[in-house]
Amino acid sequence: MIFNQTADDRKVRSFTLQPSFVENYQDKQPAWGPIGYFTFKRTYARATENGGTEEFWQTVQRVVEGCFNIQKIHCKQMGLPWKEDKAQGSAQDMFERIWAFKFTPPGRGLWMMGTDLVYERGSGALQNCAFVSTENIAEDFSAPFTFLMDMSMLGVGVGGDCRGAGKVKINTPRTTDEPFVVEDSREGWAEILKVVLNSFVGKGHFPLLIDYSKVRGRGEPIKTFGGVASGPKPLHDMIDCVTRILLPEGVSLTFELDIEDDESKIYEAKASFIGEGEPYKITSSKIVDVFNYIGKCVVSGGVRRTAEIMFGEPDDEEFLNLKQDQAALNDRRWASNNSVFAQIGMDYSAIVEKVATNGEPGICWLDNARQFSRMKDPADNKDRRVAGTNPCGEQSLESYELCNLVETYPAHHDNSEDFQKTLKMAYLYAKTVTLVPTHDPRANAVMLRNRRIGCSMSGITQAMEKFGRREFFNWCDSGYSYIRELDQIYSDWLGIPLSVKTTTVKPSGTVSLLCGATPGIHYPHSEYYIRHVRVANTSPLVQAARDANFDVHPDTYADDTSVIAFPVKEKLFTKGKEDVTVWEQFANAVDMQRHWADNQVSVTVTFTEAEKRDLVTCLETYEDQMKGVSMLPAKNYEDTYDYPPYQTATKEEYLAMVHKCGEIYMGSTKHEVDEKFCSNDTCELPFNKD
Repeated sequence: MIFNQTADDRKVRSFTLQPSFVENYQDKQPAWGPIGYFTFKRTYARATENGGTEEFWQTVQRVVEGCFNIQKIHCKQMGLPWKEDKAQGSAQDMFERIWAFKFTPPGRGLWMMGTDLVYERGSGALQNCAFVSTENIAEDFSAPFTFLMDMSMLGVGVGGDCRGAGKVKINTPRTTDEPFVVEDSREGWAEILKVVLNSFVGKGHFPLLIDYSKVRGRGEPIKTFGGVASGPKPLHDMIDCVTRILLPEGVSLTFELDIEDDESKIYEAKASFIGEGEPYKITSSKIVDVFNYIGKCVVSGGVRRTAEIMFGEPDDEEFLNLKQDQAALNDRRWASNNSVFAQIGMDYSAIVEKVATNGEPGICWLDNARQFSRMKDPADNKDRRVAGTNPCGEQSLESYELCNLVETYPAHHDNSEDFQKTLKMAYLYAKTVTLVPTHDPRANAVMLRNRRIGCSMSGITQAMEKFGRREFFNWCDSGYSYIRELDQIYSDWLGIPLSVKTTTVKPSGTVSLLCGATPGIHYPHSEYYIRHVRVANTSPLVQAARDANFDVHPDTYADDTSVIAFPVKEKLFTKGKEDVTVWEQFANAVDMQRHWADNQVSVTVTFTEAEKRDLVTCLETYEDQMKGVSMLPAKNYEDTYDYPPYQTATKEEYLAMVHKCGEIYMGSTKHEVDEKFCSNDTCELPFNKD
């Protein structure tokens, strides 16, 4: 297996781009978006041997060579034909199309593809999203929770459900005096969680002494995945909170900690249980709370980013009211977006009333996802096993299934023929990722059968403006047919199953900022605006921005943080968020689900107070044409918060900022933030809600 090979001296590499080709791009820059280069250097550029970070040509080279190395190794292992000259031509085409921002791998791919971690540990770090069901927790109580922990620590966004409610009896744990030593690894963190959870259902014992001495302290470097460690405290806090939330009423817990004064290091924790309580059956709120505490742990300190979504039933009042408890919301329930499994023909009135308050719950028509690929095509029941979606709702998934995505930019093309050439390279990248198993056998059992991928688009509203709505959807239809043809050809060559589904519309995270495309199906903020980016004061970019005459302000919400203001002008602008009705937003999503996405369309429909009355009618009108939707009340954050992410500007204000700002020196940059791998502004877990 590829991921079991040792990567010493990069010996596993067997494919390289011709040096004469790569030389053409050295010392050059692509056509960055307004904050593209800044975003790239902070988020995707890996450290180089000379102490700096990659330039874009180096990142693209690493990604393309990594992709074609995987193909070549697969073919050699399986005894399949491999044509080096043909691969070289395709690899150069892939490089050129990424360079021109005609497509990009997801942020996961830009950061991880071609690195030793993929070869040594599998494709988990390349996957965008996952889903796990609690339906079978009576068979293995800890399994869905430890899966969430494991994948979230790789940056994968994970969805879950409450189907396990009422299926397991929770008891006061039996205890043991034998210490449990937590290993300093992702697996070690998941293992202590497993031991603790299983002790509540009579499997094993709760260790009264937990030894954290092997876990590196806060701020120490993480060599394999990048970034710095959060220290053991977030892990201990999670164990403490999960234990307390599950304990039967009448039983209390105390921990005695051996901890540094600055809390950067915990050496051990001694537990004591007091009292007795009656066993009870686990509820939907307890399931969500455990998921949420895990998510809170993973993102603590801003070291990692991930996302969660939890699904419940529309008649489960306990689930629907989870975020009405303000104390619980502030403590952990901010960590997931919550949605319901809707049924065609149901009464949406009560759901809409809750949505009008805080934008939740979202809606997923699971039967549509199971029965249909594109909604314009006849029902095919390809996804009869689907149990939920990823956090942003663009991929319907089975339990323990992961999926990788790739992003295309149709507005960066001039004709459909060139767009189809881009689709070929985008498809090939995503299909290649399916050749590498993950480290989890349960995930592999699903993924190697489904080979699900998600070829997405960003800048959709830009493409509609450039080509016209009807012509753009003709591109979608012909492009979808072409991808299905490609899948037949390449699956036959690689000796693997056809992909159960291939196309999607994801909301796009940071990656669309590289080229200045509007994210996914959504409209831009306005034609001219100021994009505020928060940066830790320890970053050399703060002073570099000042030196280049950018406006830099102290952040009023986070300590030791500055806000850098970037002027932005949207290309191909016709309307902004405030100019679009709910009906137009629904119609766009419906058309993309009909003409392009056989997986799902991730869409967040924003609505005004006056449009609230239309939401029930919209849902009733489109319930048999969509697979999911989120709705969010439109709020004017510009008048409420200091330095909001987007602040409307006039043309004159924009030009004044552009004329005074110089070029930010990026020579001293380092990897500072992880990409919002499966998220947008509504589904990423924030790391500080206090």
